[in-house]
Amino acid sequence: MKANPLSTGVAAGPGLRDILLTGLAPAIWGSTYLVTSQWLPPGQPLLSGAIRALPAGLAMLAIGRQLPRGSWWWRAAVLGVLNIGFFQAMLFIAAYRLPGGVAATVGAIQPLIVVVLAWAWLGARPRPAAWMAGAGGLLGVALLVLGPAARLDAVGVAAAAAGAVSMAVGTVLTRHWHPPVSPLVLTAWQLCAGGLFLLPFALALEPLPGHFTLANWLGYAWLSVAGAGFSYALWFRGVARMPSAAVAALGLLSPVSATVLGFLVLGQALTAVQAAGALLVLGSVWLGQRAAAPATVARAQAA
Repeated sequence: MKANPLSTGVAAGPGLRDILLTGLAPAIWGSTYLVTSQWLPPGQPLLSGAIRALPAGLAMLAIGRQLPRGSWWWRAAVLGVLNIGFFQAMLFIAAYRLPGGVAATVGAIQPLIVVVLAWAWLGARPRPAAWMAGAGGLLGVALLVLGPAARLDAVGVAAAAAGAVSMAVGTVLTRHWHPPVSPLVLTAWQLCAGGLFLLPFALALEPLPGHFTLANWLGYAWLSVAGAGFSYALWFRGVARMPSAAVAALGLLSPVSATVLGFLVLGQALTAVQAAGALLVLGSVWLGQRAAAPATVARAQAA
């Protein structure tokens, strides 16, 4: 019987297929700002997060037909809150209180946090190139999206930082706990837990819209099917197969995707500084994979 990669402690080397499939997830997440600003009703961040997560989670749970057992009831709930529920809430709070560039720049600290946590919890001692990749990615995102008129808001900055910490902890914990199920089932558990975490806050704190337009429904459908179910399944597949720091470095592709979509769809300007930032981010992502690959291959060969 073929071993489930999510149930083993040994990761195969991050081949090109794993890198491309995992990187597709943050590239899809980069469309969130475009879809939210153009297609979703304003002032509904928590409801949008719940609608994004819960229907996709229930559909995937029906397909996977497997509920948690034993300690995995509370572990799935913890991972769902960290990776989905709390992260989505902080993401939207930051987006409403900060310019997108500031929020993205603060969120870009996530790869560095993952490097530290993976070192502490998984014994994955970081190489100098991993630190360089994290710092380069942070600088690249700042060049890409941080404009001269950017304003700071203490609550917004705190929310963006809390969201980055939340998903960093969730990513490393997912690796540390070795879920004994497929990526589809694990994603279903977390989307359900995250959606159920958000739903009561949305109902208590946000007025329900009087009606939804066709554009609203299309936006929610995209965020739920592609932006949650499909992309998170790819992400957690990558978490199972690749070093945590290498996976986190791929998350830097999200602001690159958002900037490119803004340029192509909304006609937003793309300056030489932004282009340089995008190239620096891509170089940092590449360096992050190179930094992780030798150690991963060595572990796989030793196994």
